[in-house]
Amino acid sequence: MSCEITMRFGRSRPPARFAPTSASLAGMRQVEVVIVGAGVVGASVGWHLRQLGVRDVLLLERESAVGLGSTGRATGGFRAQFGTEINVRLSLLSREKLLRFSDETGVDPGLAQRGYLFIAGSREHLAQLEAAQRIQRAAGLTEARMISASEIAQINPHVDVGGACGSAFCPSDGFIRPLEILRGYLRDANVRTGARVVGLRRGRSGRIESLRTQDEEISAGCVVDAAGAWAGEVARLAGVDVPVAPLRRQVGSTVPCDALPAEMPMTVWTEDAFHIRVRDGRVLLVWPTPGDPRDPWSTAVDPEWLAQVAAKAKARVPRLGPVAVDPARSWAGLYEMSPDKHALLGRAAECENLFLANGSSGHGVMHAPALGQLLAEIIVHGEARSLDVRALRPSRFVEGEPNVGAAEML
Repeated sequence: MSCEITMRFGRSRPPARFAPTSASLAGMRQVEVVIVGAGVVGASVGWHLRQLGVRDVLLLERESAVGLGSTGRATGGFRAQFGTEINVRLSLLSREKLLRFSDETGVDPGLAQRGYLFIAGSREHLAQLEAAQRIQRAAGLTEARMISASEIAQINPHVDVGGACGSAFCPSDGFIRPLEILRGYLRDANVRTGARVVGLRRGRSGRIESLRTQDEEISAGCVVDAAGAWAGEVARLAGVDVPVAPLRRQVGSTVPCDALPAEMPMTVWTEDAFHIRVRDGRVLLVWPTPGDPRDPWSTAVDPEWLAQVAAKAKARVPRLGPVAVDPARSWAGLYEMSPDKHALLGRAAECENLFLANGSSGHGVMHAPALGQLLAEIIVHGEARSLDVRALRPSRFVEGEPNVGAAEML
């Protein structure tokens, strides 16, 4: 299978070559496409490549088993309420695919459309939510609506709405099961776990000729960097600058309780992005805080943060007053942050056979179905045929065209 790398919005380039380009590679294992990272984004890319006829796909996972990284640590939110057209369209494409997921993979993705409720604590934030909804409607999301402060209780009667100026609500947003989506996309996949990439060798032409793990060297026709928070580190092995950095996100979990109904929508306060949801009989509490520059890769839960988020939850959701937080069931994971909080999708400008699917900045799981399909189209057809993805091109930062949203909290 020839792997064209002509970008839809870039100059034409010849098809990618899968045969060794030097005699030194002749004895190596040869793979058409190697995907670095077997989380849900990498798995989606691999699955969609196989659907397009690329059978020789290898996924390399640094962990000892799949699902131990950011995918397995996600809270499972799914929304189309965003402040940029491209993110709205990614969500709508992902939603279409999730509705067909069981038929296509034999696995239930757990899509539960219980809604997302954004509560604005200031007129400024309310205006931003209104501006975002105008963008959402233009992008095809028609069911999102603004709700007055007095109507919030009709959507979620369990929260204290004191000080609220209004809210935005979309009933078709909701929740997914990240590990089930991963399981579906990894069916029949060729995955090697415990395979940390330690080197990317480029030939005289500038193409990546081989990848080196701690155990072997593999000749690759194309390389996909879907390494999540490690994407920048992986790209640097090839001398390519990918502006993606880790950011810790902590999640507090209560003890099992029935204080809140499972049908409650994801509820987010725009003033500090504190949000709550119910999952498997526990209430999950999320409150973003700055990462620790001394240890950006840490996935430890800060006991002081846990006490603070518990107090915040009890103040905003009175029914959680007597409910304890369970430190043993709380956790942290790593977001893969890009400068504009949008994914990097497509060919790396500095290397013709290195493709990027990273930098989703906390939205990778929900957008994985769309991102995988789009990158597979770029690799195989030379262009993304399902969606205009120019806004996600990796070169946008050096070109001075980052994405700017209508609402910072989205």
